Formats: sequence, structure tokens, C-alpha cells
Amino acid sequence: MYLHIGKRQSVKKSDVIGIFDLDTSTVTKTGKDFINRLERAGAVEYADDDLPRSFVLINENGKNKVKLSRISTKGLMIRVNESEYDNK
Repeated sequence: MYLHIGKRQSVKKSDVIGIFDLDTSTVTKTGKDFINRLERAGAVEYADDDLPRSFVLINENGKNKVKLSRISTKGLMIRVNESEYDNK
């Protein structure tokens, strides 16, 4: 199954490590350093052109990546849960 994260981009649900609110995750030094480290490594991608509200941490082919999304964490979690119900 896939999780749509914005503007024609989806990620495999099995690759998702976590879904995080961008505002609250970057308040701490640890959160800022984490995002900055992945950005310097070229592992941060924007799902669309709008202002990001959340990020999805994924492990794709053994490498951690961050996908920034304009969709809120609540909206992404609704999509995760809806797709789980579709398979039952």
C-alpha cells in the first residue's frame, strides 16, 4: 500500500518510519540538527511547492529520507488509517 503525501507523490507505507509535525519537531536543537543533517546529505525532498506542515521519515532502500508535505500530520494519519480499513 502507498501513502499519498501531496502533489502526485506517494511513499510505500512499509517504508514509513514516522510522521511528524514540522513546527513542533524543529523547536528543539536535536530536531533542527536532524533535519539539517539530512538536508546536507541531500535526503530531504519536497512533496509539493506549498509551505510544508509535516514531514514523513522513510527508509528507502536502506537510506533514511525526509519527505516534506503540506498535508498536516492529522491528515496523513487519517490517510494511513483509511487505507488500513480498505484492506479488511
